Amino acid sequence: MARIVKLSDAQTLPFWRRPISLLFLMAMGMPVAFNVWSALLNNFVVEVANFDGGDIGLLHTVREIPGFLAIGVILVIMVLREQVLGVLSLFLLGVATAVTAYFPTLGGILTITLLSSIGFHYYETVNQSLQLQWIDKQKAPQTLGWLLAAGSAATFVAYGSIVVTWKAFDLSYNLVYLVGGGITAVIAVFCYFAYPQFESPNPQVKKMILRKRYWLYYALQFMAGARRQIFVVFAGFMMVEKFGFEVHEVTGLFLINLIANMVLAPVIGRVVSDFGERRALLIEYAGLVTVFLAYGGVYWFGWGVVVASALYVVDHIFFAMALALKTYFQKIADPGDIAPTAAVAFTINHIAAVFLPVVLGVLWLYSPLLVFVLAAGMASVSFLLALLIPRHPMPGNETIFARPVAAPAE
Repeated sequence: MARIVKLSDAQTLPFWRRPISLLFLMAMGMPVAFNVWSALLNNFVVEVANFDGGDIGLLHTVREIPGFLAIGVILVIMVLREQVLGVLSLFLLGVATAVTAYFPTLGGILTITLLSSIGFHYYETVNQSLQLQWIDKQKAPQTLGWLLAAGSAATFVAYGSIVVTWKAFDLSYNLVYLVGGGITAVIAVFCYFAYPQFESPNPQVKKMILRKRYWLYYALQFMAGARRQIFVVFAGFMMVEKFGFEVHEVTGLFLINLIANMVLAPVIGRVVSDFGERRALLIEYAGLVTVFLAYGGVYWFGWGVVVASALYVVDHIFFAMALALKTYFQKIADPGDIAPTAAVAFTINHIAAVFLPVVLGVLWLYSPLLVFVLAAGMASVSFLLALLIPRHPMPGNETIFARPVAAPAE
């Protein structure tokens, strides 16, 4: 059995074995498998399985089902420590990604996607919980920004390898999936055996909780899940279907996104820390409204590939600002609520994600323009909700409608 170390005693460990080092290692491990899968996915399903817009919508609906069922994490952590569940989920993601190309049919792709998605969503649920438990509130925005940058750096190496070697060495989907997923699986095994189990000072409630005072956080999570589907499912698919992007070209676009993340994520963390979650989220949502309307312009006005590519990068940068939603919750939450609320929030985040991809996939066949106009509407609703976040969120001061609470000294 792994040694248990209290969080307060973790500073006596070598730096590489401390909780923050584990968070950084997992932050670098997860994106390798997930983003290798994402980079190859659209070309893989079109070239190998002859997917159309309806099929890709169905695939992403299946992919989001485990996210909708993330509330099951509450049951699992009754018998497994959160840290163990997070590492095992990371391992499942890696292994499932590694064998993706062995199942080049609609049924096979849906099955292996479901398994990798279970690993991804359970990992993300637990990881968010551990981040908010282990990182000091005052340092959270900056630290989350650096974690995002670390994940981007790891993925940059993976994407760069694909861009440089895909055509030069005539790589196969099978080899790239095996390497990408295998790296993540190996990192998960290392995390399991190399680190002690860290004991947080605040025991987590191990049952489902829905607190009335968290209603704004729930609403923002719901809209984030609905809005995210447009970017994850259809923005990349547009680049392949409309502009004929090949694997190395799609991956090259992702590389630009990663460079932007590595440079800007720590800056975004600093902005959230200095200007508050409310302003950061308002900037994000206003920017996304503009981007989604511009996506529609690609179809309405016939704008070319350069405009579409630029929008894709800007879109990705705005989504990086979503770390402000995490720190907003950290500030208003009871310490023992973090794990169960992370699970509930992931389920809420994926309510729309379960049905939207397949519905929008059908709409896509009729009019891609309408899909992006609908996305702009979703971002507008998020903007209106963000106006309800107070300048200094805290327990008892979760929204602008809450009873007044004295602001902390600046």
